[in-house]
Amino acid sequence: MSSLTIERMYWLPYCSTCTKAEQYLKDKGASIQTYINVKEETVSEATLKEICERMGGVDKLFSKRAMKYRAWGLNEKELSDEEMLQYMQQEYTFIKRPVIITTDQQVLAGFSAKQYDQLFK
Repeated sequence: MSSLTIERMYWLPYCSTCTKAEQYLKDKGASIQTYINVKEETVSEATLKEICERMGGVDKLFSKRAMKYRAWGLNEKELSDEEMLQYMQQEYTFIKRPVIITTDQQVLAGFSAKQYDQLFK
């Protein structure tokens, strides 16, 4: 098993999924260089676009599980990529968390042990 370095982890330190992901990575021997708290640091539009591009689409980063998704009635609309990007920039809860970017530029959003295990191969 090779060692893995996470260049950036976009997360919320009190989010159970984020802390579970962090612990999983550390247990596997990964090191995390930079933590970015998405509530305290607004993720720039350029960064969001870059992450979405690497993931294969804006919809892969946009969280429809956010409470505000229904509260704001967004579930009744057909959102464009541009609108999803705007919502993610103005409201951190719309960013699927955690987002990890490895030093070799692999990007994953959300936590899945199966997906994470692929990074160590």
